[in-house]
Amino acid sequence: MAHHTAQDWEFTDDRDHLVRAPRRPARLVAYLPTAAALHDHGIRPVGVFGSAHDDPALPDPAKSGSLPLADVTYFGAGSALDLEALLAAAPDLVVALTYGGGQVYGIDPEAAKYLEERVPLAVLDVGRGRSLAGIRGRLTALARSLGAREQADAEAELGAAECRLSDVATGAVRPRVLALSPAGPDSVHLARPYAWPDLAALTGLGVGLVDPESGQGANWSTTGWAEAAALEPDLVLTDVRSNAARLGDALGPGIRTLPWNPELPPSAREHARFYAALADALEDVRP
Repeated sequence: MAHHTAQDWEFTDDRDHLVRAPRRPARLVAYLPTAAALHDHGIRPVGVFGSAHDDPALPDPAKSGSLPLADVTYFGAGSALDLEALLAAAPDLVVALTYGGGQVYGIDPEAAKYLEERVPLAVLDVGRGRSLAGIRGRLTALARSLGAREQADAEAELGAAECRLSDVATGAVRPRVLALSPAGPDSVHLARPYAWPDLAALTGLGVGLVDPESGQGANWSTTGWAEAAALEPDLVLTDVRSNAARLGDALGPGIRTLPWNPELPPSAREHARFYAALADALEDVRP
């Protein structure tokens, strides 16, 4: 999909746009989790931005993986994105996401248009219908086109973590796993497993994810805590992004939880780390 000579660089993004630059980009600005994944490939962006859910003054540490936040500039989030500061940093490539339809995520449409008229913009699709491996593969393809080396050790670590998780998840009794995002004292968003590429990947590895009742919302079913407790999960994956409320004791005191980031940086290293933590948690709750 990508090729480059000494003179030019090009990459076909997930909108099927051919993104071109006169030379291979070296000053990148990217959406925070994407920047963290690029960093896992050895490419350090000069700056990052958040989404409308994020604090405009502080990047969300839950989304930043192993990115050294002290060494990159944060240009804000959502409608508070500081476009002038971003452009003043003279990036030669901006990397953003879409959840489908080519609509840039985390940047207001006018701002995205203004930006793309001035800087090459590569947009990667992370929406439902994309597989987690496919999302990771596209990020890897972009990283390789930017000069990253192959990550054989991280890929091997991920393969081992997937095998172990599959072994632990598919025993004689499959623990019931519920993924959710606390909304407050009275309500909770329950994740639909097939709407989230990371949860769909877990289901594919045999993890017993609980599918909430159908209702409003394509990605979430919003309900009360009593309804969530009635699903009797053995393990709860709870959203740790800064825009989510805290779980507290809403599901009862003894419930086993594992931090879950629906926007985990799409790198082999981060996915392996999450799979290993989930396998540990499942071993703990197995009867």
